[in-house]
Amino acid sequence: MCGAPDQAVALPPGTDLTKETVLTGRVVAGGEPVGGAFVRLLDGSGEFTAEVVASAAGQFRFFAAPGTWTVRALSRAGNGQAELTADGPGVHRAEVAVA
Repeated sequence: MCGAPDQAVALPPGTDLTKETVLTGRVVAGGEPVGGAFVRLLDGSGEFTAEVVASAAGQFRFFAAPGTWTVRALSRAGNGQAELTADGPGVHRAEVAVA
């Protein structure tokens, strides 16, 4: 079986935030977390790059290159998206509101 890693756990041991770019955040509806949402990462040209399933607390995480990204969430509670600019290594956060 293939699947994305658990989105609710801490960053994997050995993650070097001086070299790696991590896009993370959570999916919410009315301020409440939306678990099980499909969270898609689109590059600056709108091309699909990756997808994970949000944790029960609505959390998601991607390892990506610096740049401008769109994070799109699809769920039973609705759909939404947020733009995220990662100007370099480190943790970059976004909250995606769905309605």
